Amino acid sequence: MKTVNHWIGGKTVEGASGNYGPVTDPATGEVTTQVALASADEVDAAVRVAQEAFQSWGQSSLAARTKVLFAYRALLDANRDAIAELITAEHGKVHSDALGEVARGLEIVELACGITTQLKGELSTSVSSRVDVSSIRQPLGVVAGITPFNFPAMVPMWMFPLAVACGNTFILKPSEKDPSAANKLAELATEAGLPAGVLNVVHGDKVAVDALLAHPGIAAVSFVGSTPIARHIHTTASANGKRVQALGGAKNHMLVLPDADLDAAADAAVSAAYGSAGERCMAISAVVAVGSIGDALVEKIRERAEKIKIGPGNDPTSEMGPLITAAHRDKVASYVKGAADQGADVILDGTGYTVGGFEKGHWIGLSLLDNVKTDSDAYRDEIFGPVLCVLRAETYEEGVALINASPFGNGTAIFTRDGGAARRFQLEIEAGMVGVNVPIPVPVGYHSFGGWKDSLFGDHHIYGNDGIHFYTRGKVVTTRWPDPSEAPVGVDLGFPRNH
Repeated sequence: MKTVNHWIGGKTVEGASGNYGPVTDPATGEVTTQVALASADEVDAAVRVAQEAFQSWGQSSLAARTKVLFAYRALLDANRDAIAELITAEHGKVHSDALGEVARGLEIVELACGITTQLKGELSTSVSSRVDVSSIRQPLGVVAGITPFNFPAMVPMWMFPLAVACGNTFILKPSEKDPSAANKLAELATEAGLPAGVLNVVHGDKVAVDALLAHPGIAAVSFVGSTPIARHIHTTASANGKRVQALGGAKNHMLVLPDADLDAAADAAVSAAYGSAGERCMAISAVVAVGSIGDALVEKIRERAEKIKIGPGNDPTSEMGPLITAAHRDKVASYVKGAADQGADVILDGTGYTVGGFEKGHWIGLSLLDNVKTDSDAYRDEIFGPVLCVLRAETYEEGVALINASPFGNGTAIFTRDGGAARRFQLEIEAGMVGVNVPIPVPVGYHSFGGWKDSLFGDHHIYGNDGIHFYTRGKVVTTRWPDPSEAPVGVDLGFPRNH
């Protein structure tokens, strides 16, 4: 059986704890790999390696860092397929979707390649007599990233390229459900010339996470995952004096106005709700149909959803793969099974779905629920599966109020031909990312990704300018060089004044 070990100090390090977790192929249900689970002592060893590497990397020139990053970008580009194959084998998403994940991660590597302009400081001369003031940004030290199973390559690349470009060293704790992509990313970074100890991968479960959150040698923690765990990460790491960005869960809404192109809206709803089997924090999981268009929109969504081909991710004809685990599949199915009892109309029931020849895989079909009530479990909870809820609203105002009442505020979208309504929506909606006729408004790399309310804990969004500010801290230097002809100032106990 394949074993995935830690990557520490630029090399593979076997697990010393003797504890291993199973990694399953979601399409077959078979355990194909075991992954080392780190103890607190192993986490400590990794932190010490990263601390030692920071002594030189934190002082390295921007030219040296960007040279490595440009080489890294080229290696990632050349290994897109290999990384995507690892993702498909352990996560289950189809190969084209995995390639898209790698491509979006590459955007942040490209942003990191331009760090020389992002880290420019500021200078004000002659703020007072022969006094200049400059502002600079410096790295934090050792920082950590705790990443989810649904994007085993993209989300790590949202974090460590910017962190190391800013001069930090990094410890990545990826999901133990699909760990191989993280090691591949680290191996390629070493091949690109990243010094040993700058990027480390420590695999593990809650034991490793808790050790990272408590370790005094870690200055900051980045996290992407569910809201309950994001809240725990933020509370615990902050209590231990760390800077934290913890991105939580979502219930992303798509508001469809009566004037919208219903065919385009239906295409977008199916793509955004069922892509990657709904295992996306930016998936559309609730469509709000305004006015009399509800029945027609639901029928168009049903027609399209019924044609989606489900199968193994490595089958080029598959459009949607399995869910990550059997337990998660059963949990998703429970929301569909209980929907009718809570007032919804079950238009499509994907529970009980299987794929011939892969009967032990973690399969579930596409489900579509109409007339969903806001107090039902299917609406209130983040299902994280291929289940789309449709709600009805009489007016634009009612639809916006419904969306803003949600405790989540990750992403949302409006479909309309009315520019005035779209402008109102982007200003009035309480969410961090907004799409206008764009169902999944994930920002490009040079903007920042993050939500509001229970979708984000901490002050910084991820990547973009927010990411660079998160991985650095400001310092202001005030300088005065005396003029040889100037008389000594002498002692003055008054508060300094500019003159």
